[in-house]
Amino acid sequence: MGELGGFLKIERVGVPYEDPTERIAGERTYKEFLVQRSDEELAAQGARCMDCGVPFCHNGCPLGNLIPDWNDLVYRDRWQDAIRQLHATNNFPEFTGRLCPAPCEASCVLEIREGDAVTIKQIENAIINHAWDAGWVVPVPPRRETGRSVAVVGAGPAGMAAAQQLRRAGHRVVLYERDEAGGGLVRFGVPDFKIEKTVVERRVQQLVAEGVELRLGVDVGVDVSAEELRESYDAVVLAIGSRVPRDLPVPGRELDGVHFAMDYLYVRNRAIATATSPETSISAKDKNVIVIGGGDTGADCVGNSIREGAASVVQLELLPEPPASRPDERTPWPLWPLKFRLSYAMEEAKAAGRGEQDFSVVTTELTGNGRVQKLHYAQAQAAPPFGPVDGTEGVLDADLVLLAMGFLHPEHEGAVDQLQVEKDPRGNVRAPTYATSVDGVFAAGDARRGQSLIVWAINEGRQCARMVDRYLCGLGGDLAVVGGGSDADEGPEGPPQVAGPGL
Repeated sequence: MGELGGFLKIERVGVPYEDPTERIAGERTYKEFLVQRSDEELAAQGARCMDCGVPFCHNGCPLGNLIPDWNDLVYRDRWQDAIRQLHATNNFPEFTGRLCPAPCEASCVLEIREGDAVTIKQIENAIINHAWDAGWVVPVPPRRETGRSVAVVGAGPAGMAAAQQLRRAGHRVVLYERDEAGGGLVRFGVPDFKIEKTVVERRVQQLVAEGVELRLGVDVGVDVSAEELRESYDAVVLAIGSRVPRDLPVPGRELDGVHFAMDYLYVRNRAIATATSPETSISAKDKNVIVIGGGDTGADCVGNSIREGAASVVQLELLPEPPASRPDERTPWPLWPLKFRLSYAMEEAKAAGRGEQDFSVVTTELTGNGRVQKLHYAQAQAAPPFGPVDGTEGVLDADLVLLAMGFLHPEHEGAVDQLQVEKDPRGNVRAPTYATSVDGVFAAGDARRGQSLIVWAINEGRQCARMVDRYLCGLGGDLAVVGGGSDADEGPEGPPQVAGPGL
């Protein structure tokens, strides 16, 4: 694998971003700011992937991506073979290549020397970009029809992956989505400057070309009952995500100008897509913005606010600031390291001179005259329940407060309650083997496991499809078996195949 001793001779070169001051203004404000390296540079990075015997990168990748294989193929300039290997396990590598935090890199054997892991994520993204540019990504319709039907509820990454796998196995698949376009939070929650929506839409159109029936603007549980789905299809898959946000139980929460992060991000993504900004929209322009929550969603709120022209942006995190390097006593290799990472958004905010990030801060009250004007805070205690420390109180100006504190569980009203599926203590759909307590009803993604990473969502969709196919086979009839059913066999060197590696 790779170049013999390459990891000793070739330095790690990470993913390059455009200059932060340039990417928040001008015509490229909402364009992707990730810059792809040349083929020669990528080949050199692929050469660093050593023949380590047991590739622990799989420890961090729930999809089981064949990482050493396609790293080596990029090193050898065999891009078409690389996309076959990549698509064998991952339906949408352009999603993960842009949005996944790359736990595979944290598990790379070279990460034993902290910060020296193979740059797996940028190689993955380059492979799929090459494949699209070369025309190697094509629809892979099934070779035969099974006569069975499946309704997939939710067109996020989990639902899309499940729909694609089941359709390629020959089942009739109808994908329901309550929004006006497919993609879920990747489409409406993640900003364009991280993933442009044409990247999502071309995958949606691939599903359609393969025969998936897409029904947009249909809210299952409202526009069509869950019982109707059970009567009309042989199986139902719930891939509705985890969309109930964690709220902030403090005085003043009801004031105008206090919103959940996703309400803001949905408005902004729709505004960018339609080049409009309705008067009723939530806007950060010229406002003092406070984002409560230090995760990716909070960072996206910061990035959008800066681009809108916020007067200032302060991001507050309840937990203490992580250490600068991997704390081996808590997260030894190959575990994901709990260490400080400056987000792309705070880098932009600081470059613009309008951003600040604070840790160990608890919000105690919001005040204003009908609309929020002040946020009252205190230093948080170092351990749960992270209560306020007396004598550390302070006040911040606040015209817009965005709550980005994570999600609790899927929405119960509608499909979940109508189907009467069992829920676990956290409120997620109980489906340990993807099958719920109701015969013929399955669950995948965040709806089943709770809020998680996009790489987990795709894996969940694929694995759920395997279990649904097994269930349909048990109903009798001449049914296909879900295999890789992926783009691994697409392109001029091989015909589309349903069976193959993967699931």
